[in-house]
Amino acid sequence: MRRLIACLPLMLLLSSCGGVPQASPGGSHGASSDKFERRAREVAERWQGSADDHAWRKGFVALEVLNPRGWNHVRQIPAWVNRSSHNGAWRLAAKLPKNFPDRADVRWPDGEVSQVPLITAASAYGEFSKPADLIEEECPAQGCRSLWVTGARLGKVPLETSRGTIQVPAWMFTVEGVEQKKVHVAVDPSAVTARPERMQGGVEEVMAFDLVAGKPDELLLRYGYGACDTIHGARAYETDQLVVVDVDERRSDSAEACPDILKTATITVTLARPLDGRLVLDSGAGLPVMRGLNRR
Repeated sequence: MRRLIACLPLMLLLSSCGGVPQASPGGSHGASSDKFERRAREVAERWQGSADDHAWRKGFVALEVLNPRGWNHVRQIPAWVNRSSHNGAWRLAAKLPKNFPDRADVRWPDGEVSQVPLITAASAYGEFSKPADLIEEECPAQGCRSLWVTGARLGKVPLETSRGTIQVPAWMFTVEGVEQKKVHVAVDPSAVTARPERMQGGVEEVMAFDLVAGKPDELLLRYGYGACDTIHGARAYETDQLVVVDVDERRSDSAEACPDILKTATITVTLARPLDGRLVLDSGAGLPVMRGLNRR
């Protein structure tokens, strides 16, 4: 809000304020369009220049849990291994490495390089070797066995972030009798910024987007809607740095009971100019929309 107040009168200070915002109403008109424009302006003002905005564009915001319970980044783990790990049946059969750098380079898709602090192999082991908070069944005699760690080395694994997928340092633990390595991301959590929170009362609507081949001024949106909603088109509110998108959904006036089912579909919206490097925000949640229609 302060940014827009500082930029009044808007028409006289285009160079310092980033241009005049434009709304593409799509198939909606009247009060619905006005409501969308007010909401989109609020979303844009809240995001642009904020700490979340800076972290999303230039920081380290992970879009997935660094180290979920279980064996991450691998597949086809035997059932006994998962059960043993869940119950914390870990044992050390070797000394863990101590001579390693305390920081490492991370290269971003745009070529920029950042240095991040690392945790020790011992710290990583201490984190994943704890039993889960909720254990429904203690290890049965035939369903569990000790997981003996026989070594560890520093490697890399892919991680999805707000700036694209990167390769991050990770400890690779060798476990006796298990073909796969136990992987634990070695980046110190202090270097990672938490994902931004949605606006109070906001509900995610646009889940993902992609560019339309041969049509640089169009976006294809994947969105969620209710079983009794009628779709009246997609809309976009644009500034020089942001594009806020929305799908005009309206609940049917039918008196029949409406099942509580979330459906998904795709729809296109036309922009005033190509997206280029602008960030796409969902007007409902007030959060960035990631590119790639097959997400989630």
